Amino acid sequence: MSGISLTFGGEPVFSDLDLVVQPGDRVALVGRNGSGKSTLMKVMAGLVEPDSGDIVIPPGKSVGYMEQDPVMAGFATLGDYAASGLEPGELYKVERAGEGLKFDPSRPVETASGGERRRAALAKLMAEAPDLMLLDEPTNHLDIEAIGWLESELAATRAAFVLISHDRAFLRALTRATLWIDRGAVRRQEKGFEAFETWRDQVWEEEDTARHKLDRLIKSESRWAVEGISARRKRNQGRVRALQALRSERAAQIKRQGSAAMSLESGQKSGRKVIEAEGLAKRFGGKQIVRNFDLLVLRGDRVAFVGPNGVGKTTLLKMLLGEEAPDEGTVRLGTNLETAVFDQARAQLDPELSLWDSLTGDPAMRVSGKADQVMVRGQPKHVVGYLKEFLFDERQARAPVKSLSGGEKARLLLARLMAKPSNLLVLDEPTNDLDVETLDLLQELLDDYDGTVLLVSHDRDFLDRVATTTIAMEGNGRATVYAGGWSDYVAQRGEISEKQEDKSKTFKPKVKQESRAKAGLSFSEKHRLEKLPAEIERLEAEIAKLEALMSDPELYSREPVKFQKATEALVERQEKLAAAEEEWLTLEEKAEAG
Repeated sequence: MSGISLTFGGEPVFSDLDLVVQPGDRVALVGRNGSGKSTLMKVMAGLVEPDSGDIVIPPGKSVGYMEQDPVMAGFATLGDYAASGLEPGELYKVERAGEGLKFDPSRPVETASGGERRRAALAKLMAEAPDLMLLDEPTNHLDIEAIGWLESELAATRAAFVLISHDRAFLRALTRATLWIDRGAVRRQEKGFEAFETWRDQVWEEEDTARHKLDRLIKSESRWAVEGISARRKRNQGRVRALQALRSERAAQIKRQGSAAMSLESGQKSGRKVIEAEGLAKRFGGKQIVRNFDLLVLRGDRVAFVGPNGVGKTTLLKMLLGEEAPDEGTVRLGTNLETAVFDQARAQLDPELSLWDSLTGDPAMRVSGKADQVMVRGQPKHVVGYLKEFLFDERQARAPVKSLSGGEKARLLLARLMAKPSNLLVLDEPTNDLDVETLDLLQELLDDYDGTVLLVSHDRDFLDRVATTTIAMEGNGRATVYAGGWSDYVAQRGEISEKQEDKSKTFKPKVKQESRAKAGLSFSEKHRLEKLPAEIERLEAEIAKLEALMSDPELYSREPVKFQKATEALVERQEKLAAAEEEWLTLEEKAEAG
């Protein structure tokens, strides 16, 4: 790309941009929401024509772009769309990508959701395997398993790719260079996303130093111009012109966009016990969502729900909130709960309403007799002023919601959410479409929030930063509670699996020898006796993990909520271990007597 310039709505997006992508490049494309990342990618793909400049693709090289909103007119199924353009002998590639990305190629286009359409577009690109892949938020609408599959595929490919993503773990694992769009300029660093934030902060610090020096120089020259003798000034018109040039340079410097001025207001304190669930079981159409599930959520906990799409995370969340009745078991909600919900589908936003009406039309935010004000945490504010806190300008206030990008819709939803006091915050996929800086701010807000947080997310880095407890839903009714975030869950699951494998190797001969001695047990008792050793091993592993965590002498003062949760989890698991050992002894004695 040489000399690329592009203007939208009178505002320059890029000016005289030069950019080269080499064979085999693995590039992170980063920048604030609205900075032009997707626009630049569409220019690279030939979907947006620049006002000036040249784009050259060498002969024999191909470029592929993952459509955000793919046009599927004329195709009966998602598979038909994904396979279009492939040779008959290459159709297996679509099936393989469909398995990895979890979409059904036979799904009719007219009944497919937006997420299924995006996965089909991604499968089409992966099957076509162009020399350069342009990937705009490919992990949106993917669960953690599918993200892992895509990460492995991209790590193994020999093709070049340019990648836009909010998923830090994904970017860190895959990229070796970074393109940063900032105020119309594109910078490149030959290091992956891992080094981006250090680089960005260094550039901004250098800018601030240069701006400070320029301000001092202008001030000095201005004083000379005012205080100097007139005749001397006439002889030094060059110096006067230089001062004018300095002022023009300073005026031309574009101020960095600030962070959204978000803040979360906790309502009245809830009771100490927020949610207590015992023995929950739920089936949908023959599919077991959970069975025999227990959970205690205390005030201040940050509980994350992870697992494949369709495993039942939202259903379990609704049961815990009292919105869905379990088939078995009980849920007791604490006192004084004020719940605020961040909806993954953005269903709380009417696409036809303006941003202004989205806020003033909310009954919880309406100020009686004031059409231009909204109630924000008990205080009236002008609607445009409040929108500016979330980085919207005055022109956008009257624009329809449907004109917003995904990240802007998320910010608008956060603006509504954060206007209301709450003590129980439910976040369903909050990280989709948010830029890195806004994610950082959201994490800081959750750290300072006095209430309780229930979080559904596939963003591994965000889970590690926020969650104190992780509930892993693995299908067939299995929902297991782990202390800590995503990395803690993976480590504990690995330790448990290893110990279970060792245990099975150790006990297999013994189980065969004892099978005849269990004649005194019923079928269910035999099955239970065979399962108990692995359960005991699992509890012992969890106890060891918790004890290691609590051995940190500074944990209580540094993270009191995490310490409290770990303490309660340790007591709970010790009680379960004692009960399991007692049950094992009882069944062994009964088997021997039989």
